[in-house]
Parts: sequence; C-alpha cells; structure tokens
Amino acid sequence: MASEQMAEPGRSGRALDSTDRAILRLLQEDGRASIRSVADRVHVSRANAYARINRLIDEGIIRGFTARVDHERAGQGASAYITLKIVQNSWRTVREQLLTLPGVAHIALVSGDFDVLLLVHTPDNRSLRELVLTRIQAVPEVLSSRTLLVFEETDLVVDE
Repeated sequence: MASEQMAEPGRSGRALDSTDRAILRLLQEDGRASIRSVADRVHVSRANAYARINRLIDEGIIRGFTARVDHERAGQGASAYITLKIVQNSWRTVREQLLTLPGVAHIALVSGDFDVLLLVHTPDNRSLRELVLTRIQAVPEVLSSRTLLVFEETDLVVDE
C-alpha cells in the first residue's frame, strides 16, 4: 500500500496507530526492552511486535537506539544552550565546524532572533567558557552568541 511506504524527504510519513505509538513510548523509556516484553506490554504477538519495530526502523521513524546519559554523573557537570547568529547562507559550513567541537550534543537550525541552537555538555564552567569564547566564537561565520546555563534538566518520553 502506498500509505505504508517510506515517506519522501520533506513529506510526512503515514499516520501511526495507537499500537505503534505505544511501542515507540516503550522503546523511548527502555531501548533495551526485549521483543517479548514489548509484545506483552502492548498486547500483540511477538511476531507482530517484531514486524512493527522493523517497519518503524525501515521507514526511518526509529532512527536508532541510544543510552540516556546523566551528564553530571558522567563528568559533564556544566550544560548550556548556546544561541548563535551566523552569516546568511553559511549554515552548512557552520554546522560542519560545530560538529567537531567537544561536548556538542545537539545542533539545530532555527527561526527567530537567532539562527542556531546548540546543546552542550562540558566538565565545568571553565571548559564551557573555553568552548564558547575560543572555539565557537572563532568560527568566522558566527556573528554573535548567547549562552544559557542549564541548572536542571529532565528527559521526557514523547506521549500520545
């Protein structure tokens, strides 16, 4: 069926049913959950759960499995969101340079008062200062930056 095929880039994929959403929620809570556990918790057969998870992976809905890290316990006690204003049409160049920086966890091109939003984790404020003042601001296409310290954070699991 056409509605079940992988969506073209830039187009929305097919709608997920309640079982798909329940599977996604479970895997977001515990990416190591067994097929049997997932099947039991969403009330489908193991074969059905296995097929659904594989389809979600094949369609690019599940992009991978990862560990949620407590950054403070992992020696990354300082976290910050950093906003950047960059030279117009320099996004790809800037992104490639930002990808090489230590501690960068997320990079987004955004709209509004700034162009780029970064989430970074560093061992301490001195390392954060070094990252911002000597590494990020040294990127020629970065016009300005603003740093927002994270005092506390909570990971959320996407709900229906």
